[in-house]
Amino acid sequence: MLIGIAGLNHLLMDDTIEEVWINSPRHIFVAREGTNYSIDISITSDDVQLWVEQLLRHSNRRLDLSQPFVDAQLVDGSRLHVAIPDITKQFWAVNVRKFQRSISRLIELEARGVLNQEIRLLLEACVLDGLNIVISGGTGSGKTTLLNCLLNEVNTSERIITCEEVFEISLEQPDSVSMQTRPATLEGKGEITLRHLIREALRMRPQRLVVGEVRQAESLDLLLALNSGHPGMATLHSNSIHESVLKLCTLPLLAGPNVTAEFVSQTVAASIDVLIHVVRLADGKRQIQAIGALTGKLIDQLPEVITLVEMCDGEWRTNAGWQLNRRRGPIFADQIWRSVL
Repeated sequence: MLIGIAGLNHLLMDDTIEEVWINSPRHIFVAREGTNYSIDISITSDDVQLWVEQLLRHSNRRLDLSQPFVDAQLVDGSRLHVAIPDITKQFWAVNVRKFQRSISRLIELEARGVLNQEIRLLLEACVLDGLNIVISGGTGSGKTTLLNCLLNEVNTSERIITCEEVFEISLEQPDSVSMQTRPATLEGKGEITLRHLIREALRMRPQRLVVGEVRQAESLDLLLALNSGHPGMATLHSNSIHESVLKLCTLPLLAGPNVTAEFVSQTVAASIDVLIHVVRLADGKRQIQAIGALTGKLIDQLPEVITLVEMCDGEWRTNAGWQLNRRRGPIFADQIWRSVL
């Protein structure tokens, strides 16, 4: 049996564990290869609090009654989230999503069955051509891992600026800058939001603008940036490609009453080129479920999406006869397939 803080640290050092979460001192769980397991550790509430304090020591993030949530990056790149009473009922709720260093290239995802060679070559072509890409999926489906792999296919001469709530994107490119949000102080001052970061990123000569997680009104700033000629990528929580389009058309409305649905739909159709949807299967494996392209047209006041790749009956099926809406002019998808196969 593992005991106390040393036992919790042992879980973080275990390379087979992807995530650790604590619901109470008696209910501790980990995820290995996408499967959840209960762990037998003897700890107290004081152990949990002291452990969190140690983890937060180098993060410059605070946790108290006035700020009962914290989202922070640990020294090793892992992501920590904590919620405390009275937001939670009785105990501190702790999640540590461990940073996975092992996967950084699309060819590695191919080896793990996340995609096949045909899809890898298509995605490489989309990245090298500067298409605007949105990756969607549920929690733990591998969105950030796929985003990392796509970014590491970008030409090393290009300058990449990333904006995130908490640092998760890991780049190999020498010309890159990573920025994260900052909560307000006790006096309610100094908050830096994703909207702030995107606006500042545009002043930093980006050749690729990346938003780690689109959740709210920052989606409008991202769309406007992409529509003005800045190639970019982003991730988004959704259950399908078509739901992603709907969210991209509704989230910008949170920016204010002057933003109309018609304007947003037209901007999404003109700005986004490719949508990739990833899922986590019942056995814990991640997989690309579908890849879609926006044609630039509106159907029933929503951007038209055509399917390039779709998982059907355990096999990827491709549809190569459709036109992609690209910044450098229209091109047929089947021409991309022929150029990379």
